[in-house]
Amino acid sequence: MASQRILIVEDDPAIAAFVQTALEREGFGIEVVEDGNRVLDRVAATPPDLILLDLMLPGMDGLQICQAVRRRPAYIPIIMLTAKDDEVDKIVGLEIGADDYITKPFKTRELVARVRAILRLFHHSAESGSRGLRFGPLEIDLDGRSVMLAGNPVSLTPKEFDLLALLASHPNRVFGRDMLLEKVWGYDYMGESRTVDVHIQRLRQKIETDFHEPRFITTVRNIGYKFEG
Repeated sequence: MASQRILIVEDDPAIAAFVQTALEREGFGIEVVEDGNRVLDRVAATPPDLILLDLMLPGMDGLQICQAVRRRPAYIPIIMLTAKDDEVDKIVGLEIGADDYITKPFKTRELVARVRAILRLFHHSAESGSRGLRFGPLEIDLDGRSVMLAGNPVSLTPKEFDLLALLASHPNRVFGRDMLLEKVWGYDYMGESRTVDVHIQRLRQKIETDFHEPRFITTVRNIGYKFEG
């Protein structure tokens, strides 16, 4: 089986070399691009299995690149690398389609764990056979990993789908944010509960008629969320 390919987009040679060495040691195939303007050409020529994308780049910045990659028909997981501590930058990255972020400086163990968790999630296939869930106008094909709302397809990221599938498979069960992080992002995920909130917000915008007054995914104050069956 061919190794999974990761495109590192980072203009700091020392950081790029550190990340490349760490991931090649784990068996990944690596390509490094330093200039944001070259990223889309490389993605079009040979789509990687995952992109590690620095936020601050010469040419196109990380947010612009993320938006452009998300306009492509084929989904590529993106982990953003940022030296900024500003929560706004992290949330904006998630809202425009990044799957995760890592704040510099980071340890090798954290980097590898995040990469493996995202790739495991992206290539996850349903384990329980061909099953479907239906709640009024909302249809969820667990095996085909597709969602329909009132007969129209709903475009979800892999992580959004897994979050929805978990909640909808256990209607009326309350899930805490830490449990959702463990179940959807993986037991070795080292993220923040705010990540769950952002993905729930994006899900509501896609499947709720009025996401300010959600019908399907409701908030349980001070605990987490549940799916109303």
